[in-house]
Amino acid sequence: MTTALDLKRDANALLDASALQALAKKTLRTRGESQEPRRGPFRPEVWLNVRQRHASRLAVHWFRTTDVTLVGLITVAVLAATTRGSLLSATLADILPLMVSTLVVLGALRSLDLYRFERGQHLQIHLAAVSAIAVGGGVVAVVFQAGLSPGQHGFSTPILWSAFVALSLYGAHMVWGSMVAQWRAMGALTPNIVVVGATRHAERLIRDALQRRDINVLGVFDDRLARSPDSLAGVPVLGDAEALMNHRMLPYIDKIVLALDPRAEARVRELTARLTTLPNEVTLLVDPVDASERGAALDRLARAPLASLNGPIDDDRRAFNKRIQDLVIGTIALLALSPVIALTALAIRLDSPGPIFFRQRRHGFNHEEIVVWKFRSMRHEAADATASRQVTADDDRVTRVGRFIRKTSLDELPQLFNVLRGEMSLVGPRPHAIGMKTGAVESARLVAEYAHRHRMKPGMTGWAAIKGSRGPLHTAAEVRARVRLDIEYIERQSLWLDLWIMLVTVPVLLGDRAAQR
Repeated sequence: MTTALDLKRDANALLDASALQALAKKTLRTRGESQEPRRGPFRPEVWLNVRQRHASRLAVHWFRTTDVTLVGLITVAVLAATTRGSLLSATLADILPLMVSTLVVLGALRSLDLYRFERGQHLQIHLAAVSAIAVGGGVVAVVFQAGLSPGQHGFSTPILWSAFVALSLYGAHMVWGSMVAQWRAMGALTPNIVVVGATRHAERLIRDALQRRDINVLGVFDDRLARSPDSLAGVPVLGDAEALMNHRMLPYIDKIVLALDPRAEARVRELTARLTTLPNEVTLLVDPVDASERGAALDRLARAPLASLNGPIDDDRRAFNKRIQDLVIGTIALLALSPVIALTALAIRLDSPGPIFFRQRRHGFNHEEIVVWKFRSMRHEAADATASRQVTADDDRVTRVGRFIRKTSLDELPQLFNVLRGEMSLVGPRPHAIGMKTGAVESARLVAEYAHRHRMKPGMTGWAAIKGSRGPLHTAAEVRARVRLDIEYIERQSLWLDLWIMLVTVPVLLGDRAAQR
């Protein structure tokens, strides 16, 4: 007979939606319920990790970039078509009305948050607002043209411009709206949460979330396992807080919700201190006294719209800028270094038997497991996929070519493919192998803040690398120094800092003769 402990043990092996579905069916069988899981977390189409959903949230910046390009091209085309002679002969009176109108339209689209596509908003109302803004831009152009050229009454240019802008933006935003609706259906914009505390308050929260269908509750964790049920409202109780700290579900969790009695201050403090070492956001949900307060609390949890374009630079916009940087510089670097990559691959093939590439599972963003590509630098039969034995000076596992490419970091070049795939960045905390050990102890267990490294995508190079913390970590002090530098970088990250790190990486690494790699 299946017991609660069996279920909680099985939960630690979760990898994907099908495994979670199997667990749900197993849970429901023990309770004598239907084996078909109910609404909520057990649908394969909503089983996307945080990085995948984050990429969808950042799409507003691509929408905005496309609109700017469209309106800019229309403005240039209309000026070229209506200006006597070449475009270079256009006067200020010809250019200024359309330039001002372009800024007005693009500014209005942004300031009115017409890239957010809020949940429950009717697409036709959105499209009507976009069209009205385009027409308003045409009116502004007419007014400016009348002011600059009072003797001329031909307004064909601003009318033509307004018509093309309205049609292009209407079509573009229809496409954007359809894409956002599809992402919502897939669960890409629906936050995944886990609840800590198998309380009556948590059960009400889960039942309300299942009815609303705008929050996915993936599981419940509770330190008082002896008194906790096997499931709450059909959502399985998967273990205690320690099980959550190392759970395979972590890459899929947007928020960890503490559904505890706030009067239990000592318990709340203790759990908050433990869980805040994770890269996932932790939220304390105070027990609402009525349905309206519960609804407001769920609204706050479910508020995961597309990123905002307004206000100061936030994490979303910083992540978008970093992704553009990775795509542009990464593509240029891959093309420029392709001869070096080809020669390195040939040298490895001629030097020792075995594959050219070495693949290793490492930690990515938000505990996601990614497969990192490198050039093979060790004898194939001595490859260490889990980094259980870190590299030492004169390591007998390293080949002749391997010593050169490790010293020059040429073995890292295949990670450009990880960068272009969106799994890594050019700059960030270096990805560590899953289960990597420092001495006899897993490195992640030596520093409480270790998981903070996963709040940003791992990088090919990073702040720690140029500050001397690169290669293997042989002591707990070295692990702490690496984590401190990584967290310092995450807090300071900017475009200019990234460019500086990339600029000094090669001379710093080549000049570091003490590092063992």
